[in-house]
Amino acid sequence: MAVTLCGVCAFLQLYCTQPLLPLLTHQFHASKTGAGMTVSAATLGVALSAPVFGALTERLARKRVIVASLLGIAIPTLLAATSMSLAQLIFWRFLQGIMVPGIVAVLVTYIGEEWPPDRVALIMSFYVSGTALGGFMGRVGTGILTDWFNWRIAFIALGAASLAGAAAVAAWLPHGRPRTDSQVPDPRVPLVPRRWGTGNSPTPTVADPSPQLKFLSQVGSLFHNRRLVTTFAVGFNVLFSLVGVFTWITFHLSAAPYSLSTTALSSLFFVYLIGLVVTPAAGFLITRVGLRAGIAGAITCSMAGVLLTLAPSLGVVILGLALVSSGVFIAQTASQSHLRVAAPPGSRVTAAGLYMTCYYLGGTAAGIVPGAFWALGKWPACAAFIIAMQVLALAIALFGWQRSAPLLIPLPEESMNPNPVPPNL
Repeated sequence: MAVTLCGVCAFLQLYCTQPLLPLLTHQFHASKTGAGMTVSAATLGVALSAPVFGALTERLARKRVIVASLLGIAIPTLLAATSMSLAQLIFWRFLQGIMVPGIVAVLVTYIGEEWPPDRVALIMSFYVSGTALGGFMGRVGTGILTDWFNWRIAFIALGAASLAGAAAVAAWLPHGRPRTDSQVPDPRVPLVPRRWGTGNSPTPTVADPSPQLKFLSQVGSLFHNRRLVTTFAVGFNVLFSLVGVFTWITFHLSAAPYSLSTTALSSLFFVYLIGLVVTPAAGFLITRVGLRAGIAGAITCSMAGVLLTLAPSLGVVILGLALVSSGVFIAQTASQSHLRVAAPPGSRVTAAGLYMTCYYLGGTAAGIVPGAFWALGKWPACAAFIIAMQVLALAIALFGWQRSAPLLIPLPEESMNPNPVPPNL
């Protein structure tokens, strides 16, 4: 329950402006790309702060960081209601995004530490379901409150809900088990990567004890791990697909012949509820068929959904959106589970932070780059571009998530820490 609530609170505000984009375009006399920046600014904040949170929280209590980050999200959410220009709203949205990795990156590691590996994918699916519920509540609630009152009242309501969520997580989320010394990285010794295709095991050398140099050394070693690099790339494409579809299709459906209102546009996100049911079941299935098969099925489902959004029937479009969202949620479950497999002990928060950076850079790009394709051919051109990105993600996952991909060599003290066998790939 508490893990699911963390996902809800983390994503309650992150995409709340998506159903408001046509309204913001008219109210602030902005371009479609300018209005889309209210989405991209939040995801950019996540992308930039994720590795910083990873470095700062490697040694801190997981629960304390999560609760503090939940409180940190509530403040700019409330202040966003005071925005007098689009630039001010974009600024507060950016600050909202900065605090999200304190929940997301840390919670992914928390799950990996507190549950056995054969249950990680299942527990991760509950968390991903929470993110789906939070994204759904934020979008639908914002749209309805905006039509009933105005968008400022909607932001005030979201801020109040964030404060309540922080209090509930503080009361319900269990304190993590005390970590042993072998689970806390030595700041003097960087992780040393194994060269791909060789069996050599280099001896770790003592580095400068400076925290900054230690962090850079650790990041460099993580980027020598092919499994991690391909997981980062898949994460970029996963969120690119979701944000690209649900951002730009609002302009498509607000125009003729659909001419949907703000409330109707927000109601499209009811398809997220399907993900709440499908994702836990898919998480259980992934533990049986493996992560590669799981990611392949998820991306294929999402591509089929994008194709259906090109249909003239609104009902078929909604079915396509349901397939897109469900496929993305399942892909995220598989990708985050693979992150736990690929990242070595002692650097999993940092790896999760880097994953979040790549993941949300994908969301940032999706709010901006498809604008060029919209200018060329509106929604059909955007859909074609998004499908091309999904094909690329599928190829990367099938190539990079092979068993032959080498892992980072753990430090001697890390090798003393029992690490159960990862799930079948």
